[in-house]
Amino acid sequence: MQDKEEERSLVNVEARLNKDGFTQDFKVGEDNRLWTLDGKKSYTIEDVKIVDFYRFEGETDPDDMSILYAIECTDGTKGTISNSYGTYADQGIDAFLKQVEDLGKNLDKNSK
Repeated sequence: MQDKEEERSLVNVEARLNKDGFTQDFKVGEDNRLWTLDGKKSYTIEDVKIVDFYRFEGETDPDDMSILYAIECTDGTKGTISNSYGTYADQGIDAFLKQVEDLGKNLDKNSK
């Protein structure tokens, strides 16, 4: 049996999401659009849905917290974007994903 903490490591969750087709890595640009890391595609908040999210806390430092979002776009592109909490958080990512949530396009836990 696999250790529960090992199952919930960022690396293992990303590997499982990759197997489920979430292969693209995203970033938020200064233009308030979600971009693939290769820069070939970009999406507005209307094009994005948060499928799931996972929170992680560092073993030795409670301030070492992050969140990984599983994202699906209207053209079928699926991938992930991560962010830190607190002082180290990327405010652009937070603002973009908050706008997605405000549109009601975040995860509906009742449907899972």
